[in-house]
Amino acid sequence: METHELLPHPANPPLGVTRVEARMLALDPHWLTLRWRVEGAQRLVLPPFAGKGRADGLWQATCFELFVRPDGGSGYAEFNFSPSQRWAAYDFVAYREGMAERGVPRDPVCTPRRGQSVLIFDVALPAAALPALPWRYGLTAVIEEEGGHKSYWAIAHGAARPDFHHDACFAARLAAANAA
Repeated sequence: METHELLPHPANPPLGVTRVEARMLALDPHWLTLRWRVEGAQRLVLPPFAGKGRADGLWQATCFELFVRPDGGSGYAEFNFSPSQRWAAYDFVAYREGMAERGVPRDPVCTPRRGQSVLIFDVALPAAALPALPWRYGLTAVIEEEGGHKSYWAIAHGAARPDFHHDACFAARLAAANAA
């Protein structure tokens, strides 16, 4: 599957992080697996381990996100994944409207691995939590560095301020599987 180089929003440049990549590793009937790679992560601040479970406000610290909008629709789903192992899932009926918790049949598995200057963050999300294909999607990241400095990374940006809900952030597409 395609690797996406995420771009920092120009209004909030990073301090030391030099590159963020995100990609879907696999989608099968049971799991969607995702990976983010953060380079230049020496000053990266990770939230402390909290154990699996749903939590709000994850975007206020280092957090990785998936936005999914079925083709032809205005509604979309937002999934937030924290290196703390907490996660969140929401539905919206339209741009930032009608927010409600999205059902997820079991906790996603969030696995951070940190080296001296690199963070690899893997997520396994139950496929049953996703809308039916085809859809447009965005892979994003909120990166917090020392001193509380945050940068906002996406495949594309479309507003003067960081806004992952903006239509431009749904920059990638995943087609329905061909029937055999």
